[in-house]
Amino acid sequence: MSDANIIVVGVSKKGTEPSGWDETTWPALSRLARDVPEAGIHFQDTTIYNRKKDVDSASGEWFSELLSTTPWFKDTVPNFNLLPKDKLPADVDSATTFTSVCINTALYLPWLASQCLKNGVVIKRGILKHITDAASLHHSGQPADLIVNCTGLGSAKLGGVEDKNVIPARGQVVVVRNEPGVMISTSGCDDGEDEVVYVMQRAAGGGTVLGGSYQKGDWESQPDPNLATRIMKRCVELCPELTGGKGVEALSVIRHAVGLRPLRVNGVRLETERIDDILTVHCYGHGGFGYQSSYGCCAAATKLVDKALASKPKL
Repeated sequence: MSDANIIVVGVSKKGTEPSGWDETTWPALSRLARDVPEAGIHFQDTTIYNRKKDVDSASGEWFSELLSTTPWFKDTVPNFNLLPKDKLPADVDSATTFTSVCINTALYLPWLASQCLKNGVVIKRGILKHITDAASLHHSGQPADLIVNCTGLGSAKLGGVEDKNVIPARGQVVVVRNEPGVMISTSGCDDGEDEVVYVMQRAAGGGTVLGGSYQKGDWESQPDPNLATRIMKRCVELCPELTGGKGVEALSVIRHAVGLRPLRVNGVRLETERIDDILTVHCYGHGGFGYQSSYGCCAAATKLVDKALASKPKL
């Protein structure tokens, strides 16, 4: 997928484990945006428009916490405010503004890999038919003591896991050169309950991402031209600054893209299991909120790894 940001989507509700992951992640991403420009993250003024009629739609479910005028994260992100009623578009019931971050994943993911390498991680490629095959890939040549399963959508078909609760939530976007200078989104649209509207300007010349869709169970990897047309039309209507009021024709398209979010319908799987006598920590199923919960969820997974290894008999 070609976009990543922090607008608190998914199952993150106050007092839940996912909200704790998000709270832990925000300071980490904020520090990178402030102090580490090579990570490809920057701060963005953000506006979220909420429509009550979207509550029961697929997009409304995805944006559930954003529909609140008092979301749990209002005291976490900077500059949180309610937009006055006289500033709302005609079909919008409420809106919030705050400072968020937007990630240029084309820079951020290689930067993360470089941090792993700097800290002694050995990165290898392999083909796995069964989760336990990973134990034989340890760089030492010895079987691994523990496997961490972060295979995302692959957990639906990987032997030894085969989690039927894992499905794709298809997202389609258009990446353009136009720069609106803001990040803006709505809780839904009238073109379909699994279509959404968002505009995200990525850091470091990464273009602006126009979205999108949240199509559960759809494995189609190729862009739909008709959906792309609707996406561009909706985004320009929502944010005329994209083209300086010149309409859709003034969009400078870089590419069209599709991503399959690794959704687990009954929530993230974060637990320890022994598979064929090999300790395995599962950490997958984050859907569209993997980046926003990444550091917090990683910390929780690390605790499970430490606990599992501490219980392993010493020979």
